[in-house]
Amino acid sequence: MKNNIKTFIISVLIPLLTGGLAGLLTSKSMVIYKHLNLPPLSPPEFIFPIVWTILYILMGIGAYFIIISNSSIRTEALRTYALQLVLNFLWTIVFFNMRNFLLAFMILIALWALIIKMIITFKNIKPIAGYLQIPYLLWVTFAGYLNFMVFILN
Repeated sequence: MKNNIKTFIISVLIPLLTGGLAGLLTSKSMVIYKHLNLPPLSPPEFIFPIVWTILYILMGIGAYFIIISNSSIRTEALRTYALQLVLNFLWTIVFFNMRNFLLAFMILIALWALIIKMIITFKNIKPIAGYLQIPYLLWVTFAGYLNFMVFILN
């Protein structure tokens, strides 16, 4: 039981720390959001850390279910999870620090595809683990719209 609690905490901390590091590395660059030509439906700045924190927690819970499973595709699922987490991190750096909105959009397309793969593999192992990732997919879809429109408008 103690190992499961430790595994759960680590599983949730990994995406939270990844997102926190990305936020820390881009904190000085995020001021550009205020100065961009933004598309309709652009949320206020304060929404992003709230939504991302919730999504990172859901990611971690889903990953926990996969980690404790005995599935033969567990390693594949966790590789997909890790790769999408890397792309998630890179997107933040490319968008905010490099201000390369086109490259950031291309990263989001790859991220979107990996999230779908992650949902499918997670669902095949433990359905709830896959379903917990659906809000993430929806948010990244919305982020894709915002990113693409920022590219077009700026």
